[in-house]
Amino acid sequence: MATKNIIKRARGRLKMPRLGLLSLSALVMGSVIGSGIFNLMKEMAIDSSIMAVIIAWVIAGIGMGALAYSFYNLNKKRPELEAGVYSYAEAGFGKFMGFNSAWGYWISAWIGNVAYATMTFSALGYFFSIFGDGYNLAAVIGASVGLWLVAALIMSGIKNASFMNIIVTVAKFVPLVIFVIALIAAFKLNIFRGDLWGEAMKNGAVQWSELLNQVKGTMLATVFVFIGIEGAVVLSGRADQSKNVGKATALGFVTVLALYVLITVLSFGAMTSGDMVNLSEPAMGGLLESIVGKWGAVLINIGVIVSVVGAWLAWTLFALELPYRAAKRSVFPKVFAKESKKGVPWLSLLVTTIVTQVFVFSFLISDRPYNLMFSLCASMILLPYLFSALFQLKESWKEKRGTAGRGWNITVGLVAVIYAAWLLYAGGLEYLLTMVILYAVGLPIYIWARKDHGSKTIFKTWEGVIAVALIAIAIYGVYWMATGGYATLVG
Repeated sequence: MATKNIIKRARGRLKMPRLGLLSLSALVMGSVIGSGIFNLMKEMAIDSSIMAVIIAWVIAGIGMGALAYSFYNLNKKRPELEAGVYSYAEAGFGKFMGFNSAWGYWISAWIGNVAYATMTFSALGYFFSIFGDGYNLAAVIGASVGLWLVAALIMSGIKNASFMNIIVTVAKFVPLVIFVIALIAAFKLNIFRGDLWGEAMKNGAVQWSELLNQVKGTMLATVFVFIGIEGAVVLSGRADQSKNVGKATALGFVTVLALYVLITVLSFGAMTSGDMVNLSEPAMGGLLESIVGKWGAVLINIGVIVSVVGAWLAWTLFALELPYRAAKRSVFPKVFAKESKKGVPWLSLLVTTIVTQVFVFSFLISDRPYNLMFSLCASMILLPYLFSALFQLKESWKEKRGTAGRGWNITVGLVAVIYAAWLLYAGGLEYLLTMVILYAVGLPIYIWARKDHGSKTIFKTWEGVIAVALIAIAIYGVYWMATGGYATLVG
C-alpha cells in the first residue's frame, strides 16, 4: 500500500495525462489489431495447411495467454515498474538486460510502423493507382507525410492522441465483424476438408516433421498480430489506476484471440488455400469481394486504412515511451527524457520518427517490404517477451511456499518462457542473425548512456561476456548478409 501511495503522489507532482480503462483497452486493441489481421489468412496459407493453422493458434493462444497473464500479474505485484517489458528486464536481470529489452522493443515498435505504412498505401492503391501495390515512390512520399502528421498529433498531447485512438479502434471493428458474418454465411465444409493436412499428408499418413515445419512457418505471423498485448503495461505510468492496466490487458487478449481464430479458420472454408495465396494485399479484401462482390473489397480497404492509422498512432506512442522511461532510469542517454510543456517526450518522438523515415525507403529495395518488416518486428520483440516471462517465473519462485496462487504463477511463467524460447527457434536463422546485428548496434548507445549518467562501471563481468558474444555473432551475421543472406531476407 505504501508503494502505491508513493506512486500516486509522484504522478500528482508530475501532472502527467492520465489514461483510463477505456483509453488503455483501446490502445491495446488498437495496437494489436493493425495491418496483420487483414492479410493473416494469406500469410498462413502460404506455409501451412488448415490443421497446422489450428495447431499454431492453440500454441499461440496458450503461449500469448501465458505472456498476457504474466503482464497482468507483474503489474499487480510490482505496480512501481511503470515501463512494462523494459522495467521487468531491468528489475530482474540488471541495467544491461533492461537496456536490451528497451532497445529491442523500441526497434520492434517503429519497424512495425514501417509495415503499417506499407499496408496503408497498398490499401490506398486500390482507390488511387498512383500508389500501385503500396511500395513505389508515390507510396514512400505519402508514408513520409503520414509519419510526420502522426508525430504532430502526438506533440499536441498524449491525451488527444489516445482519444483519437479510441474513435479509430471502434471504427476498425465494423468491417471485421461484417467479414466474420460473411465467412460464416459462405463457409463450405467440402472446401474446409479438401486439404486439411497439405504437404504433411503422404500415402495416407501424416508426416509429423512436415506438419511441425508448417506450424513453425506460421509462428512469426502469430507473434506479429499479437504484438501490442503488453501496450497497457508499457503505458502503465500514465494510467489513472494501476488495476486498469491488468483489466485492459486481459480484455484485449481475449477479444483479439477470438477474432483472429474466427477470421483465419473460417477463411479456409470460404476459399482454398491455393486461391488465398494468390490474393493481392490486403487479402481480406479479395476474399470478401469473392463472397459479396466489389463493395466487399471497398469496405475492407477502407477498414485497412482506418485500422492501420490507429495502430500507427498507438505504436508511435509505445515507441517514444520506452526510451523516455529508460532514460529516466539511467539506461538510455539523458536527452531522451526531455519533455514538452504538454508532457510529450519530444526528443524520443523525434528520433523515433527519423529512424522510421529512413526505413520507409525500404519500400524501394524489397519486393516484399511488408513481409520483411513484420518479420523483423516480430523477431525484435522476442527478447523483451522472453525477459518478461523469465521475470514472471523469477518473481513467482521467490514467493514463500504456501502463498496463494504461487504454483499457478510458476506454471504460467514456465509456459511463457518455453513459448518465447520456441519462438526464437521457430523464427529461423536469417531473422535470428538480423536480430543479433540490431542488438549489437545498440551497444554504443548503452555505453553512452552509462557514461552520460556518471556510471564508472559499464558492464559487469557476465554482461561483458554477453556483449562480446553479441559482437562476434553480429560480425558473422554481417558476413552472412554480404555473401547472399540479405537477398533471401528482402526477397
